[in-house]
Amino acid sequence: MQMTPLMSLTSSSPDETARIAARLGASLGAGDVVLLQGPLGAGKSHFARAVIQSRLAELGCVEDVPSPSFTLVQTYDLGNVALWHADLYRLGDPSETIELGLDLAFDEAICLVEWPERLGDLTPPDALHLYLEMGSAPEARSLRFASEAPAWADRLARLTPSLGV
Repeated sequence: MQMTPLMSLTSSSPDETARIAARLGASLGAGDVVLLQGPLGAGKSHFARAVIQSRLAELGCVEDVPSPSFTLVQTYDLGNVALWHADLYRLGDPSETIELGLDLAFDEAICLVEWPERLGDLTPPDALHLYLEMGSAPEARSLRFASEAPAWADRLARLTPSLGV
């Protein structure tokens, strides 16, 4: 499926990428799914950690946010909603996401999913796709947002002024 491009940003540093992640994270609610795509080292885990840590900070919590590479899923209680961080790199078959309960979380929680191509036909149609790529400088990153759900375009447009874009 060809995604509709919504916005492209360039980040010059990990701190700037984290600020972008925090701004997006502040707008996420139950049923929102962000699919983080890109090659190894592109910053998928960094982006997810920044979203999670910013949301936990809103609650006055400081927590280490490990990569779910080996556990496949880490969950966080944000009070009124759960946040699921999934790394599907080691997944062998899309049906394994059902065993993890990820299919239910897509409806009830905020979900950040690394390596979403492993979802196959179970990819939520209204998800926000974020493509991260290496930039021209060592710490620079290109971030491209895309989705078929019209609501994401409106939400990203509201975020743009606060991102300084």
